Amino acid sequence: MRLPRVTRATTLGLVASAAREVLVADRRGTMVAAALQLVGAAAALGVVATAKLTLDALLQPDRAALGFGPALIVLALATGLAGSVTSLQAQQLRLLGERVSQRVWDLVLDTTARADLITYESSGFATALERVQSHAVTSPFLATAGLVGLVGGMLGVIALSAMLIGIEPLLVPILLSAGLPAVLLSRRASRTEFDFAHRMTAAHRRRGYLRQLLSLRPYAAELRAFGSTGALRARHQELNDEYVAQLRTQVRRRQVIATLTVLGVAAALTVALLAIVELVHRGRIDPAQAGAAAIAVRLLSGQLSTIFAGVSGLVEAAPFLADLDRFAMCPPTLSPKGRKRPLTLGLRLDGITFRYPEESRPAVDRVDIEIGAGEVVALVGENGSGKTTLAKIVAGLYDPESGSRRWDGEALAASDIRASVSVILQDFVRYQMTFRDNIAISDGDRMVSEENVIAAARRAGALAAVRDAPDGIDTMLGRDLDEGVDLSGGQWQRVALARALLRDTPLIVLDEPTAALDPRAEHELFTDVRAVLGGRAALLISHRFSSTRTADRIYVMDGGRVVECGTHDELIARGGQYADLYRLQSSAYR
Repeated sequence: MRLPRVTRATTLGLVASAAREVLVADRRGTMVAAALQLVGAAAALGVVATAKLTLDALLQPDRAALGFGPALIVLALATGLAGSVTSLQAQQLRLLGERVSQRVWDLVLDTTARADLITYESSGFATALERVQSHAVTSPFLATAGLVGLVGGMLGVIALSAMLIGIEPLLVPILLSAGLPAVLLSRRASRTEFDFAHRMTAAHRRRGYLRQLLSLRPYAAELRAFGSTGALRARHQELNDEYVAQLRTQVRRRQVIATLTVLGVAAALTVALLAIVELVHRGRIDPAQAGAAAIAVRLLSGQLSTIFAGVSGLVEAAPFLADLDRFAMCPPTLSPKGRKRPLTLGLRLDGITFRYPEESRPAVDRVDIEIGAGEVVALVGENGSGKTTLAKIVAGLYDPESGSRRWDGEALAASDIRASVSVILQDFVRYQMTFRDNIAISDGDRMVSEENVIAAARRAGALAAVRDAPDGIDTMLGRDLDEGVDLSGGQWQRVALARALLRDTPLIVLDEPTAALDPRAEHELFTDVRAVLGGRAALLISHRFSSTRTADRIYVMDGGRVVECGTHDELIARGGQYADLYRLQSSAYR
């Protein structure tokens, strides 16, 4: 893949944009950081001036403006101020960095929140997100810190150059000559760093995933049961070795570039100091001026290093800033929050076709289904038949490629569909939050009363999970973040059902809602499923025919198409695919 080049104009524009973001994140903090740079430049100038006063008092006391003692005290104060400014600046940049990081994370989270589901599930988006999280999040701050350092360094260079010109103008161009190679080398370094980060993103994601498998609690039991940790550790080590090999090459490139930069600065500094010695030898400057010039040359060299570091930071951050900018612009905008609609007639899908990006075969192919108001409709079929994809289309999470989706005869926006449908997906989330928050999170930004939470939990049979807990519905669930109550799979599934019931939408999509329930719990739930639903319509997806046989209508899917439709008794009598699957499952209980 060819990476886009970042031109000089683009770099300046990105840096200016980053500086604006930093100002918005913390205007006062940015101003304080800039002020400290000014104080630092003034302190550096003060060190040189007071050093000359001290040397005059020591070497030429009859012509000195101050006595040796007062001059030494002033020199100590100037030196102390210069040193303390560096420490103050570091702490100020630390605070500013956190504020900028928060703002950039807001940008990243805004981008991920507005991405539609099909975009979010794509590997390209996941890779771009990983790269932005790993590298680009810190780039605006690094660019601004480089800009602040560059401005402060330039102020220092101007002030010290003015002083050196007053002593001997020849010294200034000697030192400044080190600048051009350093800038050119910085541009080269920034490009190699971005190329390295881009090249290693995929390996970094794989290594991160393996670390999750090997370190997070949900995977511990299965890995130990299968004895798989050794094999996964071996894969992790292979990725470590690959990364280190690539990193070693990149580090050597950067070391060469850094060495060339240091040699250039050192050579300029050496020439300047030799020039001072020659000027003293020729009598063009006196020893006090020579001492002050030597100090000024050393400080000027430090200011030049600050400028080079600032330029390097700016140039190095530019490709990552461009990457962040592209990421923020890439996903299609998710439609705004919709309006919940009542369901009077029903939801009807006609000729629905959907295929995933870069897939030639449709996952759902010309499907017609109908869910009447208050009806319980079931989807059955073998794995990969398209049931979950169709469920996401019903819920408004996917838009169909072709066909119509009509709510009470009206083609609603996907946002209105999402606002009117509750969903329990097969891989529902186990939030590491309180029991109350696990249920209330389904109702968006609205304040949910305790009574409503308890009512939804009671209807789903979830209340027993925290009945004996000391904190009741405010009991923390899960142990990944806190020492909370760890629920069984069936209890978690009931909490997820309560979450869907709380939304009080006229249609609920239940994707394998009994997968973790024991037979007794499943029987209790579906003996009076309509009472649990409270009159809502439901689309039920299940491999358990004991759960689907009471449905008003059953659609059988195969290869993305509906191949049969009818009640349980009708489909059994027909002797088709449903009857075969039912007989296979029921034979296990004979």
